[in-house]
Amino acid sequence: MNQKNISMMFILLIIGFMLAIQYKTVKEPEVRDTRDSWELREALTKEKERQMKLINEISSTEEKLAQYDTKRAQSKEQALADTLEELKVEAGLKDIHGPGIILSIQSADEEQLMGQSIIQVSPDLLKRLVNELNLYGAKEISIENLRYINTTVIRDINNETKMNGHSLNKLPLEVKVITDTIEAAEKLQKQMQVSKSADEFFMENLRISVSAPLLELTIPAFQDSIRIRNMKPVELDKGGKS
Repeated sequence: MNQKNISMMFILLIIGFMLAIQYKTVKEPEVRDTRDSWELREALTKEKERQMKLINEISSTEEKLAQYDTKRAQSKEQALADTLEELKVEAGLKDIHGPGIILSIQSADEEQLMGQSIIQVSPDLLKRLVNELNLYGAKEISIENLRYINTTVIRDINNETKMNGHSLNKLPLEVKVITDTIEAAEKLQKQMQVSKSADEFFMENLRISVSAPLLELTIPAFQDSIRIRNMKPVELDKGGKS
């Protein structure tokens, strides 16, 4: 009888221990990410851009090293000229051509019927639109034929939306987007037709019209001066070495 009691107590002890662990697990609060969907999308986009940029830079550097080795005996000047041309394209200093789509931002028809007029698009809406375009595969973007590059700034200055100092205070606004392939342009068109940006623009009494995919679009080169910060020329010592 004592042996039975001991066995029963041992079994009950194990069951009680398991119940205690289960109760603790249920009671522990679940840690949730409090960021909204736009913040999560933007964070994901930035991480993808960083990853792709690093991969592209590594690949490009390896190709350049191989190119320097093969062309060293032939023409160092040509290799440097080719590199300079590539850097100009990457920086947006050259016109670019390719397949893509055109977005037109206009006043919503309902507002026009009510006799109200929309003067401009807010900087936040434009920046969110650009982020969404990049998320869905945009290669190059221009707004009103102004090239959008990595250092582009869209902000409100004296109640006027400006992009790199240029006013964007009239409607309709034309946004050109170039993609890698015509298939990518077709996919981008479908995604933008049901995008969250379209809903957010409509909430501000604006609507986005998306063109059919185009085989050839031209986006002009960046025309303003590119400001380089936190960089300075290397000072050479008296012996001519850095």
